Amino acid sequence: MWIHYKTILFFRKLTVTLPDVILAVNMTLDPDTANPWLVVSADRKCVTDGNEERSVPNNAERFDTAPCVLSREPISRGITYWEVGVSGKTAWDLGVARKSVNRKGLVTLSPQDGYWAVCLRGGSEYRACDRESVLLSLKTLPQRIGIYVNYEKGQVSFYDTSACTHIYSFTGQCFTESLLAYFNPDMNDTGNNNAPLVIQPVSSENGDQTYDIVTI
Repeated sequence: MWIHYKTILFFRKLTVTLPDVILAVNMTLDPDTANPWLVVSADRKCVTDGNEERSVPNNAERFDTAPCVLSREPISRGITYWEVGVSGKTAWDLGVARKSVNRKGLVTLSPQDGYWAVCLRGGSEYRACDRESVLLSLKTLPQRIGIYVNYEKGQVSFYDTSACTHIYSFTGQCFTESLLAYFNPDMNDTGNNNAPLVIQPVSSENGDQTYDIVTI
């Protein structure tokens, strides 16, 4: 769907000027990639730990060990931005992954392994999963994460959209294949991480148009 708009609300109070034509894509989760312990909602916007292992085909696309799921829509050009609600969670991973990443066995989050991600552990410890793990100091606990990908420039950035603050950026990356949005709601072993990760709509500046994902 082609939409003629000059600006969108990029993260709350901050706006970015875009070309006249924006390609708006409906971002959804791909259930065929979801770990058997995860539950993807019928509208494919939410994912959470289901507390039991489902009987699903062990296809090549599916994560069989790590509690992860990927998007159905690939990212292979331009600038893409989306937001994910993380309210009520004590652990999660978010970012992008190369389409060709191995889905079997343990997952190592790092650019050299095909992942550009940030994560939360223990309710308050935020880290960027760079070549070496980077401990992040955030003034507030984000409730909604904005993820920005500039494919040609090799940039993946993360924002706390409620506080209008930058969290972390991977820059100078070389993308040679399609990327997929990456989600890990983590397990609910302790009983306090049962809230879902939720793909949220992104609003236009004047509020009369929303997008689930925006690609320039």
